Amino acid sequence: MGGQEPDLGRLPAEKRREQLLDRAAELFAQRGYARATTAELSKAAGVTEPIIYRHFKSKRELFIALIERTADQTLRHWKDRLAGASDSAERLRRLIGENPMVTPEGRAPYRVLLQAITETDDADIRKAVGTHFYNLHAFLAKELKKAQDERKSLKSFSPELIAWTLLHVGLGYGVLSALGVEHQGEDPHGAHVQELIERLLIGKHAE
Repeated sequence: MGGQEPDLGRLPAEKRREQLLDRAAELFAQRGYARATTAELSKAAGVTEPIIYRHFKSKRELFIALIERTADQTLRHWKDRLAGASDSAERLRRLIGENPMVTPEGRAPYRVLLQAITETDDADIRKAVGTHFYNLHAFLAKELKKAQDERKSLKSFSPELIAWTLLHVGLGYGVLSALGVEHQGEDPHGAHVQELIERLLIGKHAE
């Protein structure tokens, strides 16, 4: 598809790919995956369309790459936040307080990820979304098991089930935040759902 055109800006291939993913996340968040075009993306990135197709065979392949990158970034973010934690209970507190869907750097990619709901008839997109959440679940379950083994967290339920519950709560909170619902996740006295989860999992009465 015209791959002989010069790459405007002459960025190294990997940096150009990341730049295209960055611009795509912003564009898809604004316009929606279905409505956004590669022509709009090329304008936003400052390159010609053939440059996009040099890195991605199609808009669909770019979308899948964006989902995969979002998962990698989330895991890296969590691992960075856990560095230096004093014990497994503190690690859980940090994880509970870090919802990537409401961070400045995570807001656009996760808004794009939610748009995949309308694309789940596509087997490859469905697989990418599933892999994303299975990997996040495995990471959370491992942290929860460690906390349970050290008697720092509730043991009434399996780490696998608790990990899914944390993902369900986090997604719900993130969606309502994206919809602009004010004061969601808190009561009239200012208590927050994060406090509730912390108390349930690692409060004084954790088994």
